[in-house]
Amino acid sequence: MARTFSITTAIDYTNGAPHIGHAYEKVLTDAIARHRRLRGQPVFFLTGVDQHGQKVQQSAQKLGLEPKAFVDGITAQFLALWSKLGISHDAWAATTEPVHIRCVQGMLQRLWDSGHFYKDKRGGHYSVRQEQFLTEKERGPDGEFGPEWGEVVYIEEENYYFKLAEHRDWLLGLIDSRSKSAHPLVIPEFRAAELRNAVEKLSGDLCISRPKSRLTWGIEMPFDPGFVTYVWFDALSNYISFAGYDPSPGADLSTFQSLWPAVHVIGKDILVPPHGIYWLAMLRALGFADNEMPTLLVHGWWNIAGAKMSKSLGNIVDPAALAEKYGPAALRWYLLADIATGRDADFSIERLEQRYNAELANNIGNLLNRTLNMTRRYRGGTLKKCGSPLAGFVSEKAKAWDAAMESYQPHAAIEAAMEIAVRCNAHVEETAPWKLAKDEAQAAQLDGVLYTLSESLRILSILLEPFIPEQAAAMRAQLNWTAEPSTAATEWGLLPDGHQLSEPVPLFPRIELQP
Repeated sequence: MARTFSITTAIDYTNGAPHIGHAYEKVLTDAIARHRRLRGQPVFFLTGVDQHGQKVQQSAQKLGLEPKAFVDGITAQFLALWSKLGISHDAWAATTEPVHIRCVQGMLQRLWDSGHFYKDKRGGHYSVRQEQFLTEKERGPDGEFGPEWGEVVYIEEENYYFKLAEHRDWLLGLIDSRSKSAHPLVIPEFRAAELRNAVEKLSGDLCISRPKSRLTWGIEMPFDPGFVTYVWFDALSNYISFAGYDPSPGADLSTFQSLWPAVHVIGKDILVPPHGIYWLAMLRALGFADNEMPTLLVHGWWNIAGAKMSKSLGNIVDPAALAEKYGPAALRWYLLADIATGRDADFSIERLEQRYNAELANNIGNLLNRTLNMTRRYRGGTLKKCGSPLAGFVSEKAKAWDAAMESYQPHAAIEAAMEIAVRCNAHVEETAPWKLAKDEAQAAQLDGVLYTLSESLRILSILLEPFIPEQAAAMRAQLNWTAEPSTAATEWGLLPDGHQLSEPVPLFPRIELQP
């Protein structure tokens, strides 16, 4: 049996409603997971929510709620959106779950026992917004901490520290060795260079606790009940706690080992330092080998007119409202087609509408509808299997689609699929089936055109499966193709002689643009 392909997304912080960045990350990961399933590979797709922390505690207090009630309400919004968008995750991580808490406390105890932590009293400037202590390197040229840190206060207190600095040289070596391998540590490559630059500057250790005197909403340190662990040993650990990892000595790790290492899909803002430095060092301290380190697939941001979306600027885009107005397929298609993985892009309602109308409604939807109607009108809906001048072209584009998905580039895969639709529509105009139907001597050529279009659409429905799965399935239903979709089924010529097509039903009603 093929090895399980494990893919995880950064879990979403439950201190506010989901925004378009959350939606993009989940749709991107979902498309990758669906492609692997089409290949026949077992998939473990994990996503979830990060529910602890000081900001959550403060937000709940402002509303007069217990933190658990507050995060449950936000979590419900995320779950509803993922259901609406057809996110096909196999497991759900919530950091308040007992299985997670047991795993985190087991990890903490193990690392404490083996000397990876120490307790120290220190003073420092603390960002309330980012919930972290700042160092001198965070100061701007004017000596002040920038507005991105929000309110900064000076705090002096005892805490526990993870011996992070001792992992610096190992991490530099890991980045270099994995950059030359078939399984790079960071994708795309230019993000690996950013990580290396950050690691070279690494100094000092990592504060991993908060005293209960100011934070109670967290996982208690098993060796000191006066403290809770901070986000690093909580939220980051979900990747393994919900995959069956057990830090207990002699634990059975067979299930976990079948799911690890994973691909982590994360935003560029959390590569450095959380995932690229803290998480990898944590895993090493737990005894994970170099070849057991995850791959970090780093995506860019959706901006508005070149500026990052933020609540303070009032430019947050609500994905739930977009899905309600335009439908999940339109939103999924736009988010996957209009951005290159790893790069930034500007979000545009106009682009969403234009791409949907031009590519889904006018191109694919029109091709499907006219093919079914012509086949019914001229052949009673029955196909005659024939050779095709487009067979090689379609097969070539299907291979390009597969290669693009393999390299985590859905936008390029969509381009390959669209080339098939565009070529088929051109083939209709070039061959003019309505003219062929008037000449009995052209019967064989007409049969060939109708088979070419139908078979191309069958293959196209498989190529669209990762992006708009509901509509792809509806295409196959109209083509009366009931076999399970797979990459193997993109082979040309699987529609048999005498195949009967079903009734056409419009799949992509046009979006009426506002004047």
